[in-house]
Amino acid sequence: MSTAAASPPNRRRGRQTPAPPTRAEALAQHIADEIVAGRLKPGAALEEIPLAAAHGVSRTPVREALRRLESSGLVETRPRRGAVVARPEPRRLREIFAVMAELEALCAATAARAMPPAARRDLEALHGRMGAMVRAGELGAYRDANVAFHQALYAGAQNGYLAELAQDARRRVAPFRAAQLETGDRLRRSHEEHGAIVTAILRGDAEDAARVMREHLALTEAAWGRMMQLVLGSGGSETPIS
Repeated sequence: MSTAAASPPNRRRGRQTPAPPTRAEALAQHIADEIVAGRLKPGAALEEIPLAAAHGVSRTPVREALRRLESSGLVETRPRRGAVVARPEPRRLREIFAVMAELEALCAATAARAMPPAARRDLEALHGRMGAMVRAGELGAYRDANVAFHQALYAGAQNGYLAELAQDARRRVAPFRAAQLETGDRLRRSHEEHGAIVTAILRGDAEDAARVMREHLALTEAAWGRMMQLVLGSGGSETPIS
């Protein structure tokens, strides 16, 4: 038997050609993107029948997609309510924010040392475009750009494993980070905080980049906390929002 005949048909030079995503995988990715972008808010119901109808699939891939999202922490299942966008307890959220702040601080510090010049220019240009979004009050566009901003920092650190960890932590709190931009003048302040991060990275100041990133995440968490107090009421009840 020849070597070519013995090789699996979907391999080329030792590399496996990735299979296309299943319906469940594609749907899970779409719902995750909607959550990360803030278009599906914490506590929002994810009903199987409307999701199946909207995406032209049966309920089976919808169930599988929701199971995948539940295992990632983006979705949770509640008695008599079914699947909803996750809204973890405040203590759990604080724990995740604390870890994420350190991961993103490390990304910012490493990016200050390792980000290529072209990527630094791209980051500065993105920040400039985000300023125009703030002035125009374009919240949806800013949310999307905000995701791109932080992803640029992960990539700029030039460390794939660190980027994976930061991305995973971000996915778990993405709905809450997106929602807090709606509070008060948080949009403007977020952009100002990004400016301090960009300045430190362009200057190559790793220590300052880490410091201002930690401050940015602390203020993001605080804004979410104030938002939740308004939503849940001064009594501090953690009853799910219906």
